[in-house]
Amino acid sequence: MPLLLTIETATKLCSVALGRGEQLLAIREIDSEKLAHAEKVNVFIAEVMEEAGLPLKDLDAVAVGIGPGSYTGLRIGLSAAKGLCYALEKPIIGLSTLGTLVAAARQQHGPFTGTLWPMIDARRMEVFAQPYKPDGQAMADAAPLILDEAWAALPEARVVFGDGADKAAQLWTKQSGITQMEGVRPSAAFMLAGALERYQAQHFDDLAYLVPEYGKGANVNVAIKAN
Repeated sequence: MPLLLTIETATKLCSVALGRGEQLLAIREIDSEKLAHAEKVNVFIAEVMEEAGLPLKDLDAVAVGIGPGSYTGLRIGLSAAKGLCYALEKPIIGLSTLGTLVAAARQQHGPFTGTLWPMIDARRMEVFAQPYKPDGQAMADAAPLILDEAWAALPEARVVFGDGADKAAQLWTKQSGITQMEGVRPSAAFMLAGALERYQAQHFDDLAYLVPEYGKGANVNVAIKAN
């Protein structure tokens, strides 16, 4: 089985895991409001390799979460992954953070009936979301979504999870058709199965052109000076 390093930094969770195929060998993660990604991600990489007693050169591939999610977090995680792959001449695999949330929910709480809705907090009552079938197959592309009572009242059976769903818990309590799975997070441990599938298919990303999927354009305010 290939030795796979997985990195997920799209949310407040900074998570790094090492696996032999789907078998988890070591993991380090921190879920912090302070967004400690920049100071922790490379430390975590060193620590999981040390715990497993393996050198970085033994890695077969590096998988990294590409969002949607935090601009800063995604850039930090992808930069770390690309740096390793360039230096070690290893392939890189970009994985959807929403897909990792689905893998986490299915492993921790499945099986499900109804449409799966992983949600990543995008501030206020907006989330990045994507519908999935109960078997984990995506039904549409990821997109920003405003959470309100109209969306919650739709008649279809839905399972919602992720930090975006957790922040809107008051909406779900009023709807019998919605089941909320609290505390589901995109841990790098749940990336191993997807990374292994991609590795076995030799479906790698272009190291130079892999970019984050931010979910929406940056909100940049430009100050204009008066003459």
